Amino acid sequence: MQLVIRVFAGLSDALGASTVPIDIQGETLTGAELKELLSRAYPAASGLIRTAFIAKNQAYASDNDLLSVTDEIAVIPPVSGGQQEPAFRSSVVDESLGLHRITTSPLTADEVFVKVADDEHGASLVFIGTTRRTTLGQRTVLLEYEAYVPMALKTLKQISDEIRSRWPGSLTAISHRIGTVPVGETSVVIAVSTPHRADCYEASRYAIERLKEIVPIWKKEVWEDGSQWKGPQSGPWNPMRTT
Repeated sequence: MQLVIRVFAGLSDALGASTVPIDIQGETLTGAELKELLSRAYPAASGLIRTAFIAKNQAYASDNDLLSVTDEIAVIPPVSGGQQEPAFRSSVVDESLGLHRITTSPLTADEVFVKVADDEHGASLVFIGTTRRTTLGQRTVLLEYEAYVPMALKTLKQISDEIRSRWPGSLTAISHRIGTVPVGETSVVIAVSTPHRADCYEASRYAIERLKEIVPIWKKEVWEDGSQWKGPQSGPWNPMRTT
């Protein structure tokens, strides 16, 4: 039997494709077994494969979970490097799920804020993330974002559900831009409203930190003399961590 695996960002660069076929014995295998097969097939990328997480039907799966030929399987890398042009660059993407949006179009704060406006809420905050000119002494030319779009939307909704559970009555809307984002332009807008201001500050901070942790969106920093994919966060990565 054969599985067709979706891969992203630097892992896609390393494997030379955005989808790769892998032959398996039988109709099922575990996530750990899949990663081992991929590592053997692509030894140069084995380190990145072993630190990646498996997604099964657009949700994170453990290494012990069974995967079948009928599942949609993706390998989600945390941090990686690459130089190739991403396949999505010339594509137009604009997909939404409830209050959340992934798009290749420019973002505005107003269009996100209006989604959480509520007369019963006394506090609202809008966080805007933009491409900065210099990072750690390196001059940035632009950023390029790639996403596993359907799973990214689901995890954005998961974040807003977690916020509503922690801060009852809150509303959260998140829009993220993918593709090329030039210096000074907006890559992400997070709008939060709550009945009280203390909750609003905490919820807004929670949203951006959680986004970096679990949402399958990758950022490539493009400099004057090279580029590098950056993962969703620094340090040990565990997107299955519960809050």
